[in-house]
This record gives sequence, C-alpha cells and structure tokens, in this order.
Amino acid sequence: MSTAADPRDAEPVEAGPNMNHRQVLEAMSGLLLAMFVAMLSGTIVANALPRIIADLGGNQDQYTWVVTATLLAATATTPIWGKLADRMSKKLLVQLSITVFVIGSILAGFSQSTETLIGFRVLQGLGLGGLQALVQIVMASMVSPRDRGRYMGYFGAVMAVATVGGPLLGGFLVDSALGWRWCFWVGAPVAVVALVLLQRTLHLPVVRTDTTIDWKGALLIPGGISVLLIWVTLAGKNFAWLSWQSTAFVVGGVLLIALAVLVERRVSDPVVPPRLMRQRTMVLAIIASVAIGIAMFGSSVFFGQYFQIARGYSPTAAGLLTLPMIVGLLLASTITGQLVTRYGRWKRFLVGGTALIVIGLGLLGTIDHSTSLVLIGVYMALLGLGVGASMQNLVLAAQNGLDYRDLGAGTSTVTFFRSLGGAAGVSVLGAILATHVTGRINDGLASMPGAGAATQTGGSTSLDLSGLPEPVRVIVEHAYGDATALVFLISAAIAILAFVAVLFMRESALRTTVGHAPAEVEQEPARA
Repeated sequence: MSTAADPRDAEPVEAGPNMNHRQVLEAMSGLLLAMFVAMLSGTIVANALPRIIADLGGNQDQYTWVVTATLLAATATTPIWGKLADRMSKKLLVQLSITVFVIGSILAGFSQSTETLIGFRVLQGLGLGGLQALVQIVMASMVSPRDRGRYMGYFGAVMAVATVGGPLLGGFLVDSALGWRWCFWVGAPVAVVALVLLQRTLHLPVVRTDTTIDWKGALLIPGGISVLLIWVTLAGKNFAWLSWQSTAFVVGGVLLIALAVLVERRVSDPVVPPRLMRQRTMVLAIIASVAIGIAMFGSSVFFGQYFQIARGYSPTAAGLLTLPMIVGLLLASTITGQLVTRYGRWKRFLVGGTALIVIGLGLLGTIDHSTSLVLIGVYMALLGLGVGASMQNLVLAAQNGLDYRDLGAGTSTVTFFRSLGGAAGVSVLGAILATHVTGRINDGLASMPGAGAATQTGGSTSLDLSGLPEPVRVIVEHAYGDATALVFLISAAIAILAFVAVLFMRESALRTTVGHAPAEVEQEPARA
C-alpha cells in the first residue's frame, strides 16, 4: 500500500516508523502479552513437569525430551522466522507464531502419553521459535539501540512476572482439582487478547524485495542442526558415543551444514547472510549466546526436579523457592536497561553479568540434598542478576552494528545460537544427570535386601516416587539432590566461555537510529 501522503515518509528509514513514546508503548502492549504467554507456558510446565511425567508414566529420559523437543523445534526454525521478517509483514508473522504456539499448547493439554506430549511440544516450539526472534526484531524496528534499553526493562519485568507467576500458577493448577492439563490451556485467552492488540496497535515498515526465498538454506540449516541435536540427545543412552550410529548422525549433520554453507554463499538473499559473520561483535555475541544458552537453559530446567524430588516440596512451594533468581533477573534487566540508555555503553554490564553467571553456577555446584535453602536462594539470586544483565544486552550489542535490512537475520541468528546452546545443554546435561542419578541409586541399593528388584526400579529413573518403600525413596531423593550439583558445575565451566567472549568484544557507542542504510520499505496500513 502506498503511503505518499503519510508525513512519516519524510523521515529517514533509520528512524523506523518514527514513533513517539506513547505509540511505542501501545505497540508493545501486544508484544508484551505475546511474550508473557510464551514465558508463562514454559514456566508453568517446567515446574509441573515432574507431576506430569509421573502421571503419564514417563521417566527421566522422557522428562528431558519434553523440554528438548520444544527447544529443538524453536532452534531449528528461528533463522527462518527471522529471514521472513526481513521481507514481509512482521506483524503478520508475530500473529502467526502466536497462533501456532497456542494450537500446540491446547493439543498438549489433551496428551494421553509422554510420546504424544513430546509431539505437541514440537508444535509449540515452532511457534516459540518465531516469538523469541520476532519480538526482538519488532523492538529493533521501532526503537534505536540507544533508546532500546529503557524498553528492555518492560520485557524484563514481563519475563520476571511470567517466571514468578508461572511456577506458582502451575503449582496451584497441579495441586487443585483442575489438574495439570490446565497448565497448557490457561494461556489461550491471553493469546487471543494479544492478537487483537497487535492488530490494532502494531504498524511497521515492510521491506520490499524482488529476490526469491532461499528455501534450500531454510531447509538445510535446520536439518543439519536438528540431526546433530538429536545425536547429542540419544548418544550415551540409546547407543554408545563411539558407534556406527553416532558416526552416521555426525556425518549426516556435518554434510547438511556444509551444503547449507555452500548454498548461503551463492544465493542472492541467504537465510543467514555471510556478511554477518565478518563482524567481530556478532561472532563473539554468538559464542557468548551459545555458552549462556547452555548454562541458563541447561541448568535452570532442573530446579523444579531438585526442589520437588530431592527436597520433597510441592509444585507450588518449588515455584516460591525460585523467587530469588527471578527477583535478581527482574532487578538486573530493568536497572541495566535504564543505565544502558542513559550512558550508551553496554560492555561493562555484559562483563559483570557473565561473571555473576559463572559465580552463581559455581556456587550452585556445591549444593547437595541437605544444603540450606537460604544459601541456595543467595546462589540463585546471583545467577538471576547475571542472566538479567547479560541476555538482552548481548542481542542489543549485536543489533547495534546491523543495517535495517539485516535486523531480522542478525537478531534471529543470535537468538538461534542461544536456543541451540539451550537445546544442547538440556540434552547433554539431562543425559549426564540421568546417568549420575542411576549410578548413585544403584550404589545406595546395593547393600539392601531385595536389591535386585529395587535397583531395577531405581535404575529406570522414574519420577513417580509415591509407590517406593520409604528407605528406597530416601535413597532416590538423596541421589537427585547430590547429582544435580554436577549439572551446575558443568554449566559454570561452560559459562566461562561466555565471559571470555565478552571480554574480547569491542565496545562502540549505541546508535540513535534504527539502522545504518536506507531500505525500500512500505508502511503497513494504519488500520487493517
């Protein structure tokens, strides 16, 4: 639609749609609700998952797969959503991703087995891949990097509310007559409101291009990554790390990625433009995002298990026990966002944030089944402060050097690698935890009467402890409590890589414009 009469066309493209503070807040209302739905769905399920898996007759391996399935689907599709955002309506894409996510959530609520639950979680992941990239892309299209920090605080607040409210609401639903299925259904009405608000308030430029979509790259990149992630998830449990199955997975994944690189270098409009990989800040932001993804997702997903299985708390109480981490995240994301906007500098917050992540995870690596909850709360608060100061600012640092035409591809690339680290972290750390727990249970049961039958029960790493004899149940609880520390120690070692990558970043002052170069855009209609 032509906008020759629109006075905003007189403004340079770098200023985006030239929205004032009130218009930005109105447009953010739908984005914030969409983000809230996605975050709420994840946090509700994370805390209710031990009860869900026990009710469906699942085990520790399936527990990990329920989480990994969503992360895997989200990771594989994030670059595609981001590239589409550079060539078509961002509002339409956000609405589509919300719709897909909600459909997957509703279907997941009807699951009758862990296998069907995992399948519907994949559908959730397809929508989540769009939401986690597009929300950042839309924000970058509306607000300059210098002013973006003040609005990042709103997203931090929504994340904190969803992360605090999710476990509490999930615990309430699981413990109530409604049951755990409402953990998947409760977000649907909020999503409908988000769709309506987005339709009424979000109006952004639409980039016009004459190039064709790089479908080969769009298929090869997710395909290669998915093969390698599935290998990481299955190796060590379904087959040995050094086996012909491992060789087939690795060779297949590497070949697909190599073909993707060749395709991306030859097409006119690649999914991941190679020019992005020539920017030092972008490359280091990707490395740090992978490490933070592994450390953050790979460790925090097991908090619910620790508090419920190892310490015997209800889902509601387990949610309350995560409050220190969430409060730290909220404070850090809000305060650092305001400070970044005021001073235009970001590196000091990334260095401090990644250092706190390493320290917090390292301290959590010392806990066992009897550690004081006060100490655990302090350690979690440090981790939350670090994540709040790092996660959004990493994306901001990468976006600061992007042209308007590359906002979608660049933002989704950083988000993609963070999700990739999260998916790999959950898979690998979940496998390590399952193996470590099984070994500790078997060692504890070795000297007990009837150890053969009991060991078989414990070795399955079933999450339903209600039918176990009291001595066996205590051994299982202690095994989970002691083994979880290893997950945090490994995460801390990986987080050091993020700290080093951030140290080598070159800081540049944040721009006061949205993008570097003009692009041919078409303004979306003021009202649909």
